[in-house]
Amino acid sequence: MTVYYTLTFMLLAAEMVTFCVLVAPLPHIVRKKLFHFLSESPIIAKLAYGVKIAFIFIAILFVDAVQRMWRVTAEADLAKSSGSGAQDVRAETNMAARKFYAQRNTYLTGFCLFLSLVLTRTFYILLDLIHTQEEYAKLKNESGKSPKADQAKQIEDLKRQLAAAEEKAKDYDIVKKQAQQNAKEYDRLATEFNAKTGNVSNKRKD
Repeated sequence: MTVYYTLTFMLLAAEMVTFCVLVAPLPHIVRKKLFHFLSESPIIAKLAYGVKIAFIFIAILFVDAVQRMWRVTAEADLAKSSGSGAQDVRAETNMAARKFYAQRNTYLTGFCLFLSLVLTRTFYILLDLIHTQEEYAKLKNESGKSPKADQAKQIEDLKRQLAAAEEKAKDYDIVKKQAQQNAKEYDRLATEFNAKTGNVSNKRKD
């Protein structure tokens, strides 16, 4: 296997390991720190940029491997259809080896590209899930604190209203007592006036 296909196989193995790490049942705190590091680290951003360039070359290798596989398959079918007698064992083995290598390279590059798409999509789905969980936790904390604050405000308002009502009730009692005292004083003065003038007090007419 040539150097570039060896590098493609190593990249495929790295993708498989990364995918297993992403989907592993890690604790929420560890997963959160890991995804924040992968999404915010400038080193990972530069590495991802280099990997994207590598995938462009892998896509070119995939197209070349597919074309070579079709060509080798067509040559093998042509050799089988044109061969009338016993074929050379070496030529047949060579053709089978070429067909195997072409298929291997096609599957290797194709799986590497496909797994890169799956890995990218899985990463962003899990990242969105973590952000959603963080927003839900913030909203839950805010919703848990706000009713207590609202209840405290309502209690303070009720206390103020109750104090104002008690002050009004006290003022009303004072005014009532003053009115009763004024009425008694009026009755006393009226009785004394009637006694001095000799008039008989009639409260209904008064």
